[in-house]
Amino acid sequence: MAVRIDADTADAYLAALPDGRREDLSAVRETVLANLPEGYEEAMRWGMVSYEIPLSRYPETYNDQPLSYAALASQKRHMSLYLMGVYCDQGTREWFEHEAGERGAKLDIGKACVRFSKLENLPLDLVGEAIAKVPVDEYIRIYEESRSGD
Repeated sequence: MAVRIDADTADAYLAALPDGRREDLSAVRETVLANLPEGYEEAMRWGMVSYEIPLSRYPETYNDQPLSYAALASQKRHMSLYLMGVYCDQGTREWFEHEAGERGAKLDIGKACVRFSKLENLPLDLVGEAIAKVPVDEYIRIYEESRSGD
């Protein structure tokens, strides 16, 4: 169950979090921002800090919303890092899970998210590599291929 925080900016979202969560998600945010390829933008969407391709760059999405690449959220029992750029491509997903294992990380992975309760359970170096791995044009290509069967 998600804990919805109404905030207009990532800073306001993080400020509304309790101590511990604020510091942990801030560290993940810093890693994402330091590695985010050009063309993605940080925004607030769906009650989360979102990293997305703005509609001005790519307006042809299935839901008329910016194409989401990654997101951060504080949930009731854990924090989540959504990595749509990793999980939309089988090879990238396999790379990510292999690299997590190589680093000794035992990640709690869902369909497009990594759940963690403490920052030390999340290898930030791998997060940075994963975020940097898929440039905007490549992500759009993967997205379009996934939609071509509609």
